[in-house]
Amino acid sequence: MSDEHDHDSDAADGDADGHHEPERETFSHDPIGHAEVRAGMTVGDLADEYGNAGVGAANLHEAVDITEAMFDDDVTVFFSLAGAMVPTGMRAIVADLIRDGYIDVLVTTGANLTHDAIEAIGGKHHHGEVTAEDKTEREHDEQLRDEGVDRIYNVYLPQEFFATFESHLREEVFPTLEAEGVVSIQRLTEELGRANAEVNERDDVHEDPGIAAAAYENDVPIYCPAVQDSVLGLQAWMYSQTSDFSLDALADMTPLTDIAYHADEAAAFVVGGGVPKNFTLQTMLVSPDAYDYAVQLTMDPQQTGGLSGATLDEARSWGKLEKDAENVSVYADATITLPLVVAAARERLEN
Repeated sequence: MSDEHDHDSDAADGDADGHHEPERETFSHDPIGHAEVRAGMTVGDLADEYGNAGVGAANLHEAVDITEAMFDDDVTVFFSLAGAMVPTGMRAIVADLIRDGYIDVLVTTGANLTHDAIEAIGGKHHHGEVTAEDKTEREHDEQLRDEGVDRIYNVYLPQEFFATFESHLREEVFPTLEAEGVVSIQRLTEELGRANAEVNERDDVHEDPGIAAAAYENDVPIYCPAVQDSVLGLQAWMYSQTSDFSLDALADMTPLTDIAYHADEAAAFVVGGGVPKNFTLQTMLVSPDAYDYAVQLTMDPQQTGGLSGATLDEARSWGKLEKDAENVSVYADATITLPLVVAAARERLEN
């Protein structure tokens, strides 16, 4: 009986309140706070409040922290841009990041470069509808087809702008490249940027000259590994049928890997997935080091095994990220998260 009594007494003496705390190796005292919002707060203030919360809010807060670190002058930033980011209004964010020295390498799609050029030379994307009143989605799209309007979810683009884009390529871009014969895809994007900037200024276009122009003017290379999968690529192929112009799909590999090889620290900012994401990450497979920082903004789930939704932690197993790399994936619409993350990171760095 005395032994039993002594055991009960020891348990009761766990702390001053008689409560015995269990030992927890994976637990730390870090209680969830409650995000507060108020009139007049900045985007940076809001991102800080996200850090008090959990789930996606906590991930977005971490993305701001990592983005702030990767935007340091000593870090080489590879920016991967997939999805309909230009036609949905994200164009100026990326162009400004290039102009202000935050992006060292851009990897994107031919589609984004197509839509970027269309706006640079005077075209516009317009607010639209997924469905029209009293019509099914199919009926609505059939009507848009008859009216010569292309739809990207709730964004419209009149088809005549593609004809203007074709003329722009044939008059301002391809002739210079034809004289050079077989060129790299990066050389094509460079010449596209030059032409966009020149025509934008010459014709006094109200819209900003855009992403490719900013890259050209700031010596930031643009790599477009799947350029064939776009109107830009389609037009390049058509022009090559009647000229000496052609593209060398492998020519970009050496300069891109050289940039990665010589980077003291490297970071990947990945918007969307697809070819740009893999092309950006696989660069480190032939470099002695891997990415030190990485942020991914995506809506694709990881459970399918597809690359677009794969976590950056999974990329670590391939040697694409350093073992101690700082990284986070934010699963949400990038048209919402990209402006928030960039604005909050820039606020911290520039204020």
